[in-house]
Amino acid sequence: MSKRLALLGGEKTRKELFNPYPIIGKKEKKEIMDVLSTGKLSGFIAQQGEYFLGGEKVRKLESDFNAYFKSKYAIAVNSATAGLHATVASLDIGPGDEVIVSPYTMSASASAILMANAIPVFADIREDTYCIDPADIKRKITPRTKAIIIVHLFGQSANMDEIMAIAKKHKIAVIEDAAQSPSATYRGRFTGVIGDVGIFSLNQHKTITTGEGGMILTNNRIIAEKARLIRNHGEVIKSNVKLGNIVNLLGWNYRMTELEAAVGIGQFGRLDFLTEYRIVLADYLTKELKKLNLPGIELPVISPENKHVYFLYPMKFKEKIIGIKRKTFIKAINAEGIPFGAGYVKPIYLEPMYQEKICYGKHGCPFKCSLYKGRIDYKKGICPVAERMHFKELIVTPMCKYSLKKKDIKDIVSAFKKIFNNIEPLRKLEQNR
Repeated sequence: MSKRLALLGGEKTRKELFNPYPIIGKKEKKEIMDVLSTGKLSGFIAQQGEYFLGGEKVRKLESDFNAYFKSKYAIAVNSATAGLHATVASLDIGPGDEVIVSPYTMSASASAILMANAIPVFADIREDTYCIDPADIKRKITPRTKAIIIVHLFGQSANMDEIMAIAKKHKIAVIEDAAQSPSATYRGRFTGVIGDVGIFSLNQHKTITTGEGGMILTNNRIIAEKARLIRNHGEVIKSNVKLGNIVNLLGWNYRMTELEAAVGIGQFGRLDFLTEYRIVLADYLTKELKKLNLPGIELPVISPENKHVYFLYPMKFKEKIIGIKRKTFIKAINAEGIPFGAGYVKPIYLEPMYQEKICYGKHGCPFKCSLYKGRIDYKKGICPVAERMHFKELIVTPMCKYSLKKKDIKDIVSAFKKIFNNIEPLRKLEQNR
């Protein structure tokens, strides 16, 4: 390997591409062929009867989730975004209400609140786990708060005991966005089944996938019944009088196809294997980077009560200690053939929709809705930890996943070593720009 950095004209540490992800196996293909042989690509019918709940594969995938997570009700949907919206609506959240959510997550965690005409209120994250900070949740609660959306970011659980205690005190619901944390645990309990409702993602990039897709888990019958109605056009309302009311039961088409469910059944059987595979690679990366003792690089912090499942591998980059800018490091390691990113996503409230407070039409709804009696502020600085992590310190890689090997992880470590052995040339490069 060349001692000169690839960014400065040397050879790359890693010349070949990493293996693609996901990998579809024989079980998935068999399940797909079963569907194709029947010709029933979707089992849903939007009227009362057995198939209001979907086809055989959809119900089998729901059953698999319930058995694994020991939940009472599973509702398959066509995306985790759909699952979040159906959940918020199922909790009767609407105009004038507030929902507390992390600012450092995929946009859907907050937009699902707006889809119910409610107001997202952003609580800052902790700088160790990158999950929502219970202390800031307490500061953001008002009489209008109806729920908290917890995001178990990068594969590690938030502090659920403290959050559940806050929710119980204020009689508000807890929604777990477990899109990045399937089979992660908090004090021996799976994320996604600790709060009132949990949502899982099955899109192309997740640990297990259906291409697109999601799953809602709950032990609450009313929430489950409402979510099923919202998923399937809000039909057969009259036959579900036990719900007590039909608030927020405007119907949508959030149905999962039989083909998607077929892939999911095959993938779900490998969840434990794929999860443990990520953990082994991540632990190896941590061990090898520790050996380098790199000043200014802070490796993942795992709370002792947590099992981290590493959707992404996060670390902090301290520019003042290392002596080069984070963006320079990212350019250098990418040039070595190693995928790394600076930050994750820009804190959601800094996006134009929140800055301009315009969502529906031209009148500023729901932010300026006459039913909303609060005053919401999305100015820069409301979540300083999230902003510092995103704009200054956090770097992430998705490279701890099946079917990579330890030799692939060694390439990541070699690239770090090479860059830190060439800090001075990078400093000079910055000075000359």
